[in-house]
Amino acid sequence: MTEVAATEVDTPHGPARVTRHEATDPRAVLLLGHGAGGGVGAPDLVSATAAAVATGVSVVLVEQPYRVAGRRAPAPAGQLDTAWLAVVEHVRADLPLVFGGRSSGARVACRTAGAGGAVGVVCLAFPVAPPRSPEKHRLAELAAPQVPVLVVQGERDPFGRPEEAPGRRVVLLPGDHGLKAAHGELRAAVAGFLGGLLS
Repeated sequence: MTEVAATEVDTPHGPARVTRHEATDPRAVLLLGHGAGGGVGAPDLVSATAAAVATGVSVVLVEQPYRVAGRRAPAPAGQLDTAWLAVVEHVRADLPLVFGGRSSGARVACRTAGAGGAVGVVCLAFPVAPPRSPEKHRLAELAAPQVPVLVVQGERDPFGRPEEAPGRRVVLLPGDHGLKAAHGELRAAVAGFLGGLLS
């Protein structure tokens, strides 16, 4: 796995930052976004990156403009989606694109999959609903992609656990929303999904 130094990409909401991990003879590119208050160094994103590159898929880790600007509070959904799609256009090549991310980043990936032309979506710790507010669920976002979706979720995630559905595979791992354990299983799930998607 070859990591390329982080570079900034102009978006309508300020610069985003991308860090590329190149696979040898890549057959696709996986873009991964971070959670609302975290960064691209989250353990599950690191494991997903390693799994993708080992499967022949290059990875682009995307830091949203609000994080690049040093803010912890996330931008509104519309701004996140617009910035993400600007990055997509910047990195687009003659390879299939897979969108993904953890938590808030998974929501962005689902919402933009159609507009961005993704061939699949990888959701790590998708936040189904805020704890103690199940009526405020985001299941419509999770159902939006018209392409295969993988959800890797902690069994004790306080944000809930989505159900499997046509085109959606759900893998439950020990742990909570942080997905800080069972990284062998996480890597296997991501590698298996990408391998099947691109075969």
